[in-house]
Amino acid sequence: MQQRFYIDTSVIGGIYDSEFELETTLLFEKVKLGLVICVYSNMTESELNKAPQNVRDFFLSLKDEWKEKVEVTPEVVQLAQSYVDEKVVGETSLDDCIHIAVATVSKVDLLVSWNFKHIVNVYRIRGYNSVNLRLGYTSLNIHSPKEIVGDENEEE
Repeated sequence: MQQRFYIDTSVIGGIYDSEFELETTLLFEKVKLGLVICVYSNMTESELNKAPQNVRDFFLSLKDEWKEKVEVTPEVVQLAQSYVDEKVVGETSLDDCIHIAVATVSKVDLLVSWNFKHIVNVYRIRGYNSVNLRLGYTSLNIHSPKEIVGDENEEE
């Protein structure tokens, strides 16, 4: 079954970061095999415009059938602002909140990020999901690539 993963900009850049390269490469192999649709937003595109050329080129090399673009809407911005208003993160993290909110509103299967300070953090995740549930949205699963590309065939 094909899953929809919202991939934030840190993951795309992780392809060229020695600390994150292995797991990022494995994640994008799942995309290339058609197991995962890489969901991204116009916020991601804006951030990629400021990224190094090799990162932009990598993203552009992904076939259209492997990607799904979703839009940052007024609803998304309002939800993101709710995360800040509820002090899940500070005002300076509004862009991170927009990624969380667009993934929530788009009902992806999960959000993938290498941002451990503002996104892949158990306390932040609880905060985001508390706001989501209170406002009538579903919970959002948030993980790093490392958590989702392990050896599924490994026996315990």
